[in-house]
Amino acid sequence: MANYVPWLLERGQGPVVAAAIHDGHEVREDALARMAISEADRLREEDPFTGEWTDLAPTRIVGFRSRFEVDLNRPREKAVYLEPADAWGLHIWKEAPPSDFLERSLALYDAFYDEVGRLLRKMVDRYGRVVVLDLHTYNHRRQGPDDPGADPRGNPDINLGTGTMDRRRWAPVVDRFIVELRNYDFLGRHLDVRENVKFRGGNFPAWIHREFPESVCVLAVEVKKFFMDEWTGRADDTQKTAVLRALKSTVWGIHEELLRLEGADPGVLA
Repeated sequence: MANYVPWLLERGQGPVVAAAIHDGHEVREDALARMAISEADRLREEDPFTGEWTDLAPTRIVGFRSRFEVDLNRPREKAVYLEPADAWGLHIWKEAPPSDFLERSLALYDAFYDEVGRLLRKMVDRYGRVVVLDLHTYNHRRQGPDDPGADPRGNPDINLGTGTMDRRRWAPVVDRFIVELRNYDFLGRHLDVRENVKFRGGNFPAWIHREFPESVCVLAVEVKKFFMDEWTGRADDTQKTAVLRALKSTVWGIHEELLRLEGADPGVLA
């Protein structure tokens, strides 16, 4: 049975939010009964372990429901996948969901955005500017369990999506984030971090940037599933923990750049 609470919104100190809205795997009972898709296929397209990475910030948003029940990163009219074309060619439903079913799913969608809006307004009132790290993962072995992986030239370790923001306004934050991640010693190597190669950001950052164009910056962070087997769902714990540490290493720099944008002395963080 799906968790009665569909997500976690936990507010802490500081202007940085970590969000993992595709972490969830749970599906409410009436939705599960209608689904043709297998649990394994659902898991492969979800973003497991991203909820754990939200530990990088005191303020956290974690989704508990599967994106196959309602996708919080799609526009409202596309938030429930209806056709295989909506979901990587996967057949989701035994039969087309009725309107009352869709309304229940979209009620969750609306409630989520209402709650996030209230949270961000309070944070903007407190801090002036806020940064949201929108954490996701992406598949790169789509041809099957024996697929060695897609060409790294088009599939970086971390894709930073900034396509929904005013890039010039937030350039110091974006550039600092990229530099910090690239320079991090990731188990003896450096991560391949590039901007807008695979993804430019989904509806969640687009909505926030429309609602808070001058006060909230969302960095859509897509981590390639190099740290796990996307076909079994099993993670390499050493690499998974290293990803969290790498992401967490950027938070100090984000704070410094926000202070500079506010005209304050970053030395107050020392």
